[in-house]
Amino acid sequence: MISPQSIDRYADTLPRSVRETVLEGTRVPTIWRREALARDYGNADPLRKLAAQIKQHTLDHLDTYLEKAESRLKANGAEVLFANDAASAKAMVTKLLRENGAKLVVKSKSMLTEEIHLNPHLEENGIEVVETDLGEFIIQIDDDIPSHIIKPIVHKNRRDIAKSFEREGLGDYNDDPETITRRARKHLREKFLKADAGITGANFVSAESGRIVLVTNEGNARFSITAPRLHIVMVGIEKLVPHDRDLAVFLNLLARSGVGQQLTVYTQFINGPRVNPTGGTIDGAEKMVVIFVDNGRSAILGSEYREILRCIRCGACQNVCPVYRQASGHAYRATYQGPIGAVLSPLLMQPDFAKLADLPKASSLCGACNEVCPVDIPIPDMLVRLRDRAFREGATQAKAGTPSMEPWAFLATRPHAWRAAMQAANLANLVPLKLMPVPPLMRWLGSRELPKFRGGEFRSWMKGREPGGSCSAGA
Repeated sequence: MISPQSIDRYADTLPRSVRETVLEGTRVPTIWRREALARDYGNADPLRKLAAQIKQHTLDHLDTYLEKAESRLKANGAEVLFANDAASAKAMVTKLLRENGAKLVVKSKSMLTEEIHLNPHLEENGIEVVETDLGEFIIQIDDDIPSHIIKPIVHKNRRDIAKSFEREGLGDYNDDPETITRRARKHLREKFLKADAGITGANFVSAESGRIVLVTNEGNARFSITAPRLHIVMVGIEKLVPHDRDLAVFLNLLARSGVGQQLTVYTQFINGPRVNPTGGTIDGAEKMVVIFVDNGRSAILGSEYREILRCIRCGACQNVCPVYRQASGHAYRATYQGPIGAVLSPLLMQPDFAKLADLPKASSLCGACNEVCPVDIPIPDMLVRLRDRAFREGATQAKAGTPSMEPWAFLATRPHAWRAAMQAANLANLVPLKLMPVPPLMRWLGSRELPKFRGGEFRSWMKGREPGGSCSAGA
């Protein structure tokens, strides 16, 4: 059954201020992305196709590259662990922190740790956790959840943030962005210096060299792994790339796709802990542990949805999605939202697929998500397949009063009836649709507005063409 908090109902209750904030927060980076790619590449499609091929090759040979990565990481002085699910991943982190006497942990932004709900688990075990990404820090002090992959507070404006800072004793109300940032920096700097351990995710891991790649615009990840003695890296098994040279492809696409930058401000290549047998590293943590987390990814890898694991978490599909823009990330009720989340979140819920089976229906199937995806994931195709699966498994059903598709099927398979219907459709421009006494149509139009009908002329145009003639570009 569809959740009572389905996306359309959530969007209906969304305050206008939040809707406007989300719209502006996604519209601008979409423009910046288009301008950056056009300026630097002209046609970025070949690069997108190459990135897709590299990621798909990696997924197709993931067992081999995981072994290579493990071997190189160990040679670099890091410890490597494998977690099958969220529970085992959290247990590993807790054990590591206790063994190393860690009471205060600073965290860099990590969607994987959000996925497994690491923070509340650590807090329940008496370990203080501090998010150091500014957006994630605000989410934490507000007891909120992220609503975007790379912009977790896209649903908040600076006035909301100023109120949160005042409430937490970080200063009097002041919504000046520079003041907010300065206050956060002062507060977090003390946490960095006192922390016993730092936890980060990883944007990429090179199987060839074992390098962990982190990209941020704030530098907080660098602080999180420099002062603390212990550095824990939590990374999904799909984040591997075969070679160091492949990173050039993804780093050029990631920042442009997400925020329209040529490169993020901080791009870090972490070769291992401070005591590094292969590199002579002189800074960083004394101990580094990399935990590769499965948590349902192997099952996806063996399914018809395996291409979704190409995702490099740029957020471009969220930014361009008309449904996400109107509903916001919280409407998706999951760690991953928007088009990528509508596919990935239900799959990660196995065996509780039904709980989020309505998410694939939250799409107009316009295809914009696929067009902007830097690794060319066919998201619309997978959404359709998931809709069919949800219906076949009884996880979703048609809403009461939804018009049947049988009348359309009748017309579409009978040319004479179709032509008559197209000619009659012009009458819709003369009569307000909302006044038509057709109950299903009236209910449907209660929350929608149709554009003016402009069809029905193709056949007349085609009759005037000479046999064998070609259509003009404007046709």
